[in-house]
Amino acid sequence: MDNMNDEFYMSLALDMAERAQGQTGINPVVGCVVVKNGAMIGLGTHLQRGTGHAEVHALNMAAGQAQGSTAYVTLEPCSHYGKTPPCSQRLIDEGVARVVVACEDPNPQVAGRGVQMLREHGIEVEVGLLRERALRLNERFIKYILTKQPFVTLKSASTLDGNLATKSGDSKWISNGEAREIVHTLRHRHQGIMVGVNTVIADNPSLTTRTEVPGINPIRIVIDSGLRIPLDSAVVSDGLAPTIIVTTEAADAEKKAALLQAGVQIIVSGAGPRVDLKAAMVTLGEMEIGSILLEGGGTLNGAMLESGLVDRVILFFAPKIVGGGAEAKGTFVFPGVELMKDAISLEGLEVKVLGDNVCISGTPVR
Repeated sequence: MDNMNDEFYMSLALDMAERAQGQTGINPVVGCVVVKNGAMIGLGTHLQRGTGHAEVHALNMAAGQAQGSTAYVTLEPCSHYGKTPPCSQRLIDEGVARVVVACEDPNPQVAGRGVQMLREHGIEVEVGLLRERALRLNERFIKYILTKQPFVTLKSASTLDGNLATKSGDSKWISNGEAREIVHTLRHRHQGIMVGVNTVIADNPSLTTRTEVPGINPIRIVIDSGLRIPLDSAVVSDGLAPTIIVTTEAADAEKKAALLQAGVQIIVSGAGPRVDLKAAMVTLGEMEIGSILLEGGGTLNGAMLESGLVDRVILFFAPKIVGGGAEAKGTFVFPGVELMKDAISLEGLEVKVLGDNVCISGTPVR
C-alpha cells in the first residue's frame, strides 16, 4: 500500500495528466492536486488548449478553501498571460502555502519564472519530485516547444525475423489483439498519423482510432512523391478525419487538382523525386501538428530513422518467422552502416510482455 506522502499526491496528479494525453493539442498535459489538513480539496487536469489549466480547475473545486494548502503540480505553473491568466498568480491569490512541482517548464524563455514568482510571494516551492516521469509524460510537448517540429513516434509490428509482412505482402495479423489495442490508444494520443503511399495502395487503411470507447482520430498524413494515391482510397473519401498529402514539385497538376477538390490538403516539399522529409516536418510543425505516429512501411521507416526524424521507436514482436529473403518486407529499409559501432541503438529501453507478443521501446541514438 502507498504511503500518504508528497509522492502519493504527485502520483495522482501525474495519473490524471496521463489520461488527458491526446486532447490538449500542442499544449502539455498537466495535473494538479490541492491538499489541506490531510484531505484533498481540489483536483484538476488541463483538458483542452485555450481552456483553464490544471491549477485553475483544482482551485475552483477548492472553492475558496485553499488558504494554507499544498498544491501538487506536474509542470511548473505558468507566470505569463497567454490564452489564460498566469496560474502562479492564482495560487498566490488563493493563499496556497506550499507548491510541489514535478518538473520545470521546458521552454528556456520561461523556465523558472513561475517558481521564482511563487517564492517572491512567500510560498514554499519544491521542484523535482517524480521529475523523470513528468518529463516522459510531456516528451512530445517538450520536443515541439523547443524545436517547433513534431515529435515522431515510429510504431511497427514485425515477426521475429524482422518482417512487416510475408513475401506476398500479407500482414494481417502479425501482432495480437492486445498489441493492436495499444496502437489505437497511440493513435488517440498523437495529433497526426503518417504512412507512405504504398501502404495506402496495398491496404487502403482508414488510419482512424478504434478503441473500446470513442477516441480522437489523428490527422492523416500520406507521403506520396508522385501523387499515386487512389481517389477512392479511404483517407481521401471517407471524411472521418482530415488528410494531408505530402508531395513534390514534380507531382501531376491534374491529380493535385482532383485531390484538392476531394477535400485533401496538399503540402509540396522538395523538387523530387522523393519528398524532402526534413522540410516536411518543419511545415507540419508550422501547422501546429506537434506529434506524429509513424506507421510506415520499411522504406519510409528507414528514411525517417536515417534522417534523424524519429524521436521514439515502439516495436511489437510476434513469435512468428516468415522468411522470404530479398522479397521480404523488412521493418527498416535504408542503405545501412558498415560497422556495428555505427548502428542506430535504442536508449532508455522499456520492454513489456503482451500475451505472446513483446513490445520494445526506446529513444533512437547514433
